[in-house]
Parts: sequence; C-alpha cells; structure tokens
Amino acid sequence: MYGPIEWQKSSFSGGGADENCLEVGLSAAGIHLRESDAPDVVLTPDRSALRALIRGVGQGDFGPR
Repeated sequence: MYGPIEWQKSSFSGGGADENCLEVGLSAAGIHLRESDAPDVVLTPDRSALRALIRGVGQGDFGPR
C-alpha cells in the first residue's frame, strides 16, 4: 500500500479505547488521514486539499449548524 505508516492520534483525544478520533500518519507517499474506528479507510490528500481542510476546521466550517 504505502509502506510503513506510524499513526498518531490527536492530543485532544481522550486516549481511551472507546474514543474514536482522527489519526494522522506520514510515509514516503505523503500525509495520510484515517478514523480510528475505520482504520482500513485511508485518505491521502494533496497539499492544497489538506490545507483547505485544516483552514475549514479552523474556521468552524464543519461544526454543528
């Protein structure tokens, strides 16, 4: 697939076994994203898509309305 990826959970995650969160990984192919409750689904966005996602999260574009 992408070679070895070391996944890291957000520091905002509670860290408990029942708490799902976004995980980030890095490999030679780029930066990867996955949800801890669906580890087989891996997204590998290009830099501009990742930048837009981070900007949108920071602006609250994906929160409850």
